[in-house]
Amino acid sequence: MNILVINAGSSSLKYQLLDPETGKLLAKGLCERIGIDGKFTYKAEGKETLDAVDVAMPTHSEAIQAVLDALVDAKNGVIGSMKEIGAVGHRVVHGGEAFNKSVLIDSAVMKAIEDCIPLAPLHNPANLTGIRACQKVMPGVPMVAVFDTAFHQTMPAKAYMYALPYAWYEEDKVRRYGFHGTSHKYVAGRAAAMLGKKPEEVKLISCHLGNGSSVTAVDGGKSVDTSMGFTPLAGVPMGTRSGDLDAGILQYEMNKRGLDIDGMLNVLNKKSGVEGLSCVSSDFRDLENAAGKGDEKAALAQQKFAYEVKKYVGAYAAAMGGVDAIIFTAGVGENDKAIRAMVCEGLEYMGVKLDPEANGVRGKEAVLSAPDSKVKVLLIPTNEELMIAMDTAAIVK
Repeated sequence: MNILVINAGSSSLKYQLLDPETGKLLAKGLCERIGIDGKFTYKAEGKETLDAVDVAMPTHSEAIQAVLDALVDAKNGVIGSMKEIGAVGHRVVHGGEAFNKSVLIDSAVMKAIEDCIPLAPLHNPANLTGIRACQKVMPGVPMVAVFDTAFHQTMPAKAYMYALPYAWYEEDKVRRYGFHGTSHKYVAGRAAAMLGKKPEEVKLISCHLGNGSSVTAVDGGKSVDTSMGFTPLAGVPMGTRSGDLDAGILQYEMNKRGLDIDGMLNVLNKKSGVEGLSCVSSDFRDLENAAGKGDEKAALAQQKFAYEVKKYVGAYAAAMGGVDAIIFTAGVGENDKAIRAMVCEGLEYMGVKLDPEANGVRGKEAVLSAPDSKVKVLLIPTNEELMIAMDTAAIVK
């Protein structure tokens, strides 16, 4: 069964066609500038690549139709007809407390996703738009919602509750939700396989490190704590996001600089993180280059980021009463050996021993720890699209 995976934004739409049983990627691409002038990208092995081709896309429906036309195209297509697409898996950012797993989409699910719009005002409306566009263009094809937040619904109350007035939780659903759940679920499964154990037999710390970063404690295949919170702003410093900080800073700087709360959140989300600290860039490759040339603030930004990740690793090892493996994934985690080394440095007391030579690898599954390391250090490239496809296929079957 081939699964079409859709990740819809407000004016863009990423897509992949996969066979979840073999893991084979048949085609992928991007629809951009939807509602403006429309740009279409399509890539399939052995076929002509269409890169930023002009295609009229006044709405997401035309974008979906362009995707389907490309997939069945006589020259560049990868399937003979639409009947070869068994289902569509939609990435949905926020499912709130309503969903602890992926679900077949019906009217009740659509209403629940709408109800979560206040929790993810930038993402859930776009996700809904993508679902409705597919339903219009692909009537009768099963649709599945795969939620970023669902994997973290196994957290105990002591992990997801904030020490705030309880009424805020009861009335407004203010709690830790966590994100990157699809990524953490995928790499946790792969880690268990690499260790030759069942998921329920291992304690893992998954470090999804990129422009957006989160660290998750996975005990027995279930998320028991995670660094992102009510929003993706919490946790470790990120590309442009501040991560955790003393809330008193907000009042102090808002009064001093004449900022309202929207202005302050703009600073915390878009002008902070390693970019704000380094005064260089949100791209860790730029930080590495600048630090190599003696830029002290760029080096500080690297050190701060790794230090905060390390603290979460230590905290989650304590929370789970031990750890069998630490996983590095996502753009920085998969490719930045210096950051990985900084995170692992000083963790020898808990049985972590990094192999410097093995740590030189980039972008492929590998064991980075020394043979005598009690805690394994693993590099596992994330594959959220494959995870979505696998969930979708399982539900439809």
